[in-house]
Amino acid sequence: MSPSTTSLHLYNTLSRRTEPFAPLSPDCPTMYVCGPTVYNYVHIGNARGPVVFGVLAALLRRRYGGLRYARNITDVDDKINAAAKELGTPISTITDKYAAAYREDMAALGVAGEFAPDIEPAATAHMPQMIAMIERLIADGHAYAAEGHVLFAVGSFDGYGKLSRRDTDEMLAGARVEVAPYKRDAGDFVLWKPSSDDLPGWESPWGRGRPGWHIECSAMAEAHLGETIDIHAGGVDLAFPHHENEVAQSECAHGGKPFARFWLHNGMLNFGGAKMAKSVGNIQRVHDLVQRHPPEALRYALLSAHYRQPLEWSDGLIEQCVRTLDRLYGTLRDLVDVEAEPATPTSIEAALDDDLNTPAALAEIARIAGEARKAASAEEKAALKAQLLGAGKVLGLLQRTPAEWFARGADNGDDGRIQGLIDERIEAKKSRDFARADAIRQQLADEGILLEDTPQGVRWVRKRA
Repeated sequence: MSPSTTSLHLYNTLSRRTEPFAPLSPDCPTMYVCGPTVYNYVHIGNARGPVVFGVLAALLRRRYGGLRYARNITDVDDKINAAAKELGTPISTITDKYAAAYREDMAALGVAGEFAPDIEPAATAHMPQMIAMIERLIADGHAYAAEGHVLFAVGSFDGYGKLSRRDTDEMLAGARVEVAPYKRDAGDFVLWKPSSDDLPGWESPWGRGRPGWHIECSAMAEAHLGETIDIHAGGVDLAFPHHENEVAQSECAHGGKPFARFWLHNGMLNFGGAKMAKSVGNIQRVHDLVQRHPPEALRYALLSAHYRQPLEWSDGLIEQCVRTLDRLYGTLRDLVDVEAEPATPTSIEAALDDDLNTPAALAEIARIAGEARKAASAEEKAALKAQLLGAGKVLGLLQRTPAEWFARGADNGDDGRIQGLIDERIEAKKSRDFARADAIRQQLADEGILLEDTPQGVRWVRKRA
């Protein structure tokens, strides 16, 4: 029996509780995820949202038969302007390069097909929509023009702070607000700002200028998904001020209608004991990582902790995920002659229905693989292989053939992976799973790795060509 369309439960930052999800349109939910500011290569922390919320996108498409999923590109920003000025190029030279690199990096991590957005709006293509929204806010008394700027009047919206649940003083401190004489209130934030001749700018009723960051997402979400969307997602670091400001300006521009019914926020990646961030200087770029490690192992690592929790990133985590995938692909290799079509186990769907519990789903995959290695009958092997393939498919894992996966290992000379298989073989022998131990020995032999059992332990050597 397939899961019902009401079985999905998601933690809603707005209500601070897990709630059953049902879309406004029964056959087509809407989802908006904050995308990158394209002035450089993104780090692996920036990939957690696209990977996790891509799994959600695929689930929604399976469950409802459709989805309108937008993930934006911020291609006008002060950091982009600074990079373009330093190189003496138009901003499009910077943004085109890094938007393309972002798409390539996300595709390498499996954010493609049913896991990818079907709409990728760019901020620079939506200036008329932003200007129109700002004009509505001014007309309704929620914004005001001052010295070439337009600012949102925070005091005009009684619900300000309801998403982040911060008091006024805390919000002012957290926003690192600019103190400016043209502001009526210190917490008022910029919707439009003037551009000097050496900066990108667009004509507007308030002079040549460019948008503030927050108005971009509100205008693009409205343009492609409507005034009220089902799900808005992004990193927890965006909850305030970015998402809080989106709520304020969108609901005021839409006559008080809710902007997003569910707010989902993924936790941060930590590296070396601190939050991974460009400002800290402890980043690991996706562009580099996919060259050094199997991208599927990076994807597995991003799914290994619950999306709302912090994730400690390390080389050890990546290596552990490589070894885990070695075992899973080794199981599929043992079953290479077994015919089976992917079939998603109900236990996997149940795990994802529980607020995208990917660690529980990965544990189920390990369990299924363990049962498959012990299966005796042809029927049992076929059923378990089908479940293993189906479970991998909904998470974007096990999408290669075992031969392709292990050819990668042989090419890279991955000593840690080889040792991981040797360790697994030792454990298999201890538990008297001699079939698995022999299969691992044969797998390594096929890769040109010869094992020697000695009183001092297992030694291995690469066979010379």
